[in-house]
Amino acid sequence: MHDETHRLDRVGWLRAAVLGANDGIVSTASLVVGVAAAATSQQTILLTAFAGLVAGAMSMAAGEYVSVSSQADSEKAERTKEAWELENQPKAERVELITIYRNRGLTRELAEQVADQMTAHDALGTHLRDELGLTKQFSARPLQAAGASALAFATGAILPVILAAIFTGETLIWAVSGTALLLLASLGAVGAILGGAPIGRPVFRVTFWGAAAMAATAAIGSVFGAIVA
Repeated sequence: MHDETHRLDRVGWLRAAVLGANDGIVSTASLVVGVAAAATSQQTILLTAFAGLVAGAMSMAAGEYVSVSSQADSEKAERTKEAWELENQPKAERVELITIYRNRGLTRELAEQVADQMTAHDALGTHLRDELGLTKQFSARPLQAAGASALAFATGAILPVILAAIFTGETLIWAVSGTALLLLASLGAVGAILGGAPIGRPVFRVTFWGAAAMAATAAIGSVFGAIVA
């Protein structure tokens, strides 16, 4: 028995979830840090953080849905086109499939046998997979991507909101910044593990850009806070 497990079927929702959680942490934490650096009232900081959570989650959901829906529309159009070609140009499609298999290293005779047998088994599925690279595992799922992204964003953003309700002043800035970096590092590690990849590089990427975003907003908040004051 050879039990082999792959993780490629997770790519669609994992990408959306990691992107959503990362954006939720970075954008909401940066908002809190920037507004707190401007010496704004705790009520304003909390309202800003909560508004960022809601707006960000909806924005992520809408963006993912529109983007992945466009991909789904393209895939549907390709399926329709391929089905028409198989019905109206079967000989040309057979030659096309044989050519694909020959380019992959099969002899002409074997390529013809494989093409004929695969066509008899599932003509449309074979052409979608071998000619266009469309498979069930990688097909576009707009609702899944939108839901995963929105939920992940809200999950990542909720902790900065909670911290904004508990701490004030410089304590809030350091609490949010430290917690956000820890969450980003954890997110990078979890994403790498779920995808079966090494964790070092993903952890560095997310923490570096998260720190850069919070530092930039803190600087802007300090400057504008001083000007307003």
